[in-house]
Amino acid sequence: MKHTLYFLLGVLLVGLNGCTDKCKETRTFRQFTPRTFTIAQIRQGVQAEQPRTLVNPGKIYTKDGFLLINEIKEGIHVIDNRNPSAPKTVAFLRIPGNGDMAIRNNILYADSFMDLVAFDISDPQNIRELNRVKDVFQNGQFDGGYWSLNAQQEIINDQKVEYVTQTVNTDCESSVNTGGCINCLWAADMRGGIQNFNSATGSPAPSTNGTGGSMARFTLYDNYLYTVSQAEMQLFDIKTPSDPKKGNKVTLGWGIETIFPYKDKLFIGSQTGMHIYDNSNPEKPVRMSTFDHARVCDPVVVHEDKAYVTLRSGTTCQGFTNQLDVVDVSNLYSPRLLKSYAMKNPHGLGIDFPNLFICEGAYGLKTFNVSDAMKIDQLEHLEGFQAYDVIPLGKSLLLIGRDGFYQYDYSNPRKLKLLSKIPVQRPYPAS
Repeated sequence: MKHTLYFLLGVLLVGLNGCTDKCKETRTFRQFTPRTFTIAQIRQGVQAEQPRTLVNPGKIYTKDGFLLINEIKEGIHVIDNRNPSAPKTVAFLRIPGNGDMAIRNNILYADSFMDLVAFDISDPQNIRELNRVKDVFQNGQFDGGYWSLNAQQEIINDQKVEYVTQTVNTDCESSVNTGGCINCLWAADMRGGIQNFNSATGSPAPSTNGTGGSMARFTLYDNYLYTVSQAEMQLFDIKTPSDPKKGNKVTLGWGIETIFPYKDKLFIGSQTGMHIYDNSNPEKPVRMSTFDHARVCDPVVVHEDKAYVTLRSGTTCQGFTNQLDVVDVSNLYSPRLLKSYAMKNPHGLGIDFPNLFICEGAYGLKTFNVSDAMKIDQLEHLEGFQAYDVIPLGKSLLLIGRDGFYQYDYSNPRKLKLLSKIPVQRPYPAS
């Protein structure tokens, strides 16, 4: 009996010691610092410069063998990608407050905080500003940091966003990962800004337009440029591409994130659902329906009568849902969920039917065959890097992530072949 008591006492002491154990945990968080720019500073800051390295890459866009990579709030890297195995940066276009872009013919449209700017890029090494629509955007978001225009004082109120990594002591129990998005660097729509005609989209882009990814807020259709902010869609008349004119504005509701054109329809992703607009009259898009879901982030791509929507949790996305939804859009007035598939933390996606590419954030890239919507087949899972968005181009896949830009040959979708990589200068983004 005595031996039994000693044994129980020993177990109790071990348990008590366990309660006082300390663990170390590395945490990364965003630090926001208010700052102010004059409108004059911003407009005078636009200029073509020598190539620079990637530091905080955002969205991607491609046209005629050239690749554009957004440097968050800084500008656009111009890269000669006619040889995907050896891309070469030829210029950097400094554009303060830039997050999105689109190209019609040789005209580049880009946001610069409150302005839409048109550039002549016919000579990538001699890019020229042509025109700008002033004070057309009132506010926006980058990496969770907000900016707003104060037209009376002629200033932009902005937030500098820095990623800070610290190692802290915790009790071991509270440091256990219970699921969800822990230390997620790109869990939210990191690129903010205020997308683009694409084959990341699976829709055939006219030869005069470029191709963007699923995270875009700019897109082109007919003689119009469409841009979405957090609550509105602003149209621009580009019948004369070098001289865009402010067009109609459409109220969409809060939480808007992406816009995706397919044929004469616009699919708009938001934090609460997917909105479908009839764009048969390009000057006046008309809402057809909304496919509702839990409050999460949701880029969307479309092929024929199926829409593929990724839902993810974390930071500004809120919610706890991480999945792929396959939606029947054969009746555009009544979209219907066909099936949901569990994911880790899905971000952007691209369709080159039957291949679907899904960026899983810190969990890498997944390739699926979606010939059977009710039983999709995972072909490959590449890990060891962060994946944010993709553009499939028939044989080669363009991928942007926290640590750089990647290109893959997907002739064999079960075994992607790395063609090239452009690394970032440092491992964590800062703006």
